[in-house]
This record gives sequence, structure tokens and C-alpha cells, in this order.
Amino acid sequence: MTQQTGVPETESIPGSQHVSEAQQNVEEQLVRNVLRSFDDCQDPRLKQLMQSLVTHLHNFIRDVRLTEAEWNKAIEFLTAVGHITDDRRQEFILLSDVFGASMQTINVNNEAPGDATEATVFGPFFVDDAPRIENGGDIAGAAPGEPCWIEGSVKDTDGNPVPNARIEVWEADEDGFYDVQYDDQRVSGRAHLYSDEDGNYRFWGLTPTPYPIPHDGPVGKMLEAVGRSPMRASHLHFMVTKPGLRTLVTHIFVRGDELLKYDTVFGVKESLIKDFVQQDAGTPTPDGRDLGERTWARTRFDIVLPPAAD
Repeated sequence: MTQQTGVPETESIPGSQHVSEAQQNVEEQLVRNVLRSFDDCQDPRLKQLMQSLVTHLHNFIRDVRLTEAEWNKAIEFLTAVGHITDDRRQEFILLSDVFGASMQTINVNNEAPGDATEATVFGPFFVDDAPRIENGGDIAGAAPGEPCWIEGSVKDTDGNPVPNARIEVWEADEDGFYDVQYDDQRVSGRAHLYSDEDGNYRFWGLTPTPYPIPHDGPVGKMLEAVGRSPMRASHLHFMVTKPGLRTLVTHIFVRGDELLKYDTVFGVKESLIKDFVQQDAGTPTPDGRDLGERTWARTRFDIVLPPAAD
């Protein structure tokens, strides 16, 4: 027996209120026909996804009474998003991010039980095989910016230390660029390290600063057209993995940053806002590093991982 999929009532489509009954019938029949085209799909989840997508997409078209010119403009926009995407730039992720779709998908799939650390957006600038550093090492490389000491612990939701958790970290430099946005193949502002036998970690990075997402492409033009800023709140990326525990993708944000309420990808969560404490030049560093006359900052981020899903 095939699953019957209902079509929303006409009154649920605001744009249909001034359309003749005959025209409404034409439009609703098309929705039914498209939904039925998936009836023989053998994958129940795929069938659900496709039929729901069709229902919402047709509802949108009927609600706003989409014109053919607008449809063509949308196709041109998506084509441009595809053309600018390559192995170093993922414009489709940016598009998902600025619509809040990335963040909502993360919310749906990463409920944080108890005191587990909350997840946030992945972003388009993660790179596999970042160099390894030892605890206390420096991820900055030659990237410009104020030195920042980051330390913390990795525990499970029962409070047990998690040794040997892989911690990927990456961030923009003080000019607002990730290493992959430069043309010289540099590797800076990223690395991976492992929590020690007590579940602790520590490293030098850069004090995060605000920056715009890449806005020289179609997503940036869209933001400009609708009067939205491309700016992201200051942040440092983390991805933490350990067999048997749920992978965490998250950031930490800088308390006091005026962009916390206006992050263009909607990634800020209150629990992820941390104090980055400024240190005067000459203040002794935790590991004895000599920074000369440079100011620096320090922060702490304790990570709690829930069990992996069955």
C-alpha cells in the first residue's frame, strides 16, 4: 500500500487568497501529481524528504506568487554559487549559513544533554590534515595578530577526563582572513593536538577578531541587496573527536564583542561566549614564553562530550 500524502488546504497558502478557485485547483493538482511521483521510492526516508521538500517549495511559490523572471533570477543565482565553489571555497555552505539553515540543522541534530558543550556552525574553512602541535604549541604560524593562550579540559558527561581526544582548531588572522583565502598555499592559524593523560589541553593561538564572510561572490551580493552585514562575531573554531563520544563542532566567542547579536550566520550561543582576559606587555606567560613588549590574552574553554549516538 502506498503512503497517501495530503496537500495543504488552500487557506494555508496566503498568496492564494485572491486566486480563482479554478486556478487553485490547477495548482493543487500539480502538487498532488509531483508528490505521487515519489510513491514508488523504496527508501522511506528519501521519500519523506522529497515529498516534504516538494510540498514546502510549492507552498513558497504559491505564497509569494513567484514570477517567471524571479524564477530565472534564482536559477542564475544558484548557478553562480556553483561556479565560484571549488576545493578551497564552499559558497553553498555560506549560503546555507546566512539563511540560518546550517545552524538549525545543527540544533536539530546536536541537542546538548546535561552540561554537554553546545555545537555551532562548521563554516567553510576547515581543512583536513592540519599540522599537529604538542600541548603548549602555537597554531598561529606566521599569521598576524595578538597572541592568545587557550587552555581547558575535555571530559565526558559523567565528569571523567577524556585523554587523547583529537582537538582541531582553526581561526582567521587579525586581518580577517583564513590561510586558505591567500594564494600562496600558506598554512597558518590552524593545527590539531591531543588532550593529555588527564584530559587537559593548552596552546597558543591568536585573540579572535571580527571579520566578514567572503562577500565578493553571489552570497555577498545577496546580503548587500537585502541590507544585511557580512560580518561574523569574533571566534575560534574547535572540532573535538574521540571514539565512543559524540563529535563536537563548535566555536568560542569573545565576551564584549558588539557583533555577538548580529553574527551573520547566527552561530552565537550564550554558553560559548568566553572571557578573553587581556594581559599587559611583560606579564609572565603560563609557559614562560617571551613575548617581549607585546600584549597578549588568555581564555579557558572546558569541553564536555556526550556519548555517541547508537
